[in-house]
Amino acid sequence: MNDRPAGTGGFGQAGVGGRPVRTGADITASTAVRYALVPAPMLSLDAVARRSGLHPDLIRRFVALGLVDAERDSAGRLVFDSTAPAVLARIQRLRTGLCLNYASIGLVLDLLDRISLLEAALRGRGTRSETPPWT
Repeated sequence: MNDRPAGTGGFGQAGVGGRPVRTGADITASTAVRYALVPAPMLSLDAVARRSGLHPDLIRRFVALGLVDAERDSAGRLVFDSTAPAVLARIQRLRTGLCLNYASIGLVLDLLDRISLLEAALRGRGTRSETPPWT
């Protein structure tokens, strides 16, 4: 059991499998961990395919390429976080808008995530440039 106070720290609700999830506001503030009492609802492959409008085989390929995070349930089926349809929509926008292949989309997603973290850190320090962020 965690003996740290639940109200402090840079983590939000527990994510997939009881793992802590960082919130954007307090990423560098503290290392305290909070766990949710109720597990986060997971989506099946069919539910993610319906919500995203993509074929399940394409989603399996994205999982194999590491573009979308998924886990296996006790029966061995893929289950996804509730944010998976938004991640898939972002992948499709990059594919159609920039004509990128899937390997380069992984690199672009990593870079965009790093930029978001850096911008959040700058906002947290109170130093902000006069120009709006480009993303």
